[in-house]
Amino acid sequence: MTASQTPTTAEELRGAGLRVTAARVALLETVQAGDHLDVDAIATGVRDRVGHISLQAVYEALHALTAAGLVRRIEPAGSPARFERRVGDNHHHLVCRSCGVVKDVDCAVGEAPCLTASDDQGFVIDEADVIYWGLCPDCSTAHGS
Repeated sequence: MTASQTPTTAEELRGAGLRVTAARVALLETVQAGDHLDVDAIATGVRDRVGHISLQAVYEALHALTAAGLVRRIEPAGSPARFERRVGDNHHHLVCRSCGVVKDVDCAVGEAPCLTASDDQGFVIDEADVIYWGLCPDCSTAHGS
């Protein structure tokens, strides 16, 4: 594979030290094709690709893929966990208070962790997890804002 080629899903799994299975490939492809999907939506997408898979197996695969850095888990307050394939760049999120849509937003300023704590208390900070809350354009129009 040359430097200009994108690795296949199977190559990404192997590169992360994970066994390549049809379910893991389908899960990564589902998350890639989706937009901050929750576990139920991911399970449906995986089942559409490979047939039956238990919800427990989806949770276990998501855990392994998140630990390997292939998937990112975000947890907006009051919402089920969501998963995305955009990893490693310390981007942040916009969440609509009305409809719950989640969108990516690049770092506020500069390099990761994109924010400087007023007092790091001795921590070596390497990531900041920011969620901006508000109304998306559709909901703000509907609410007359």
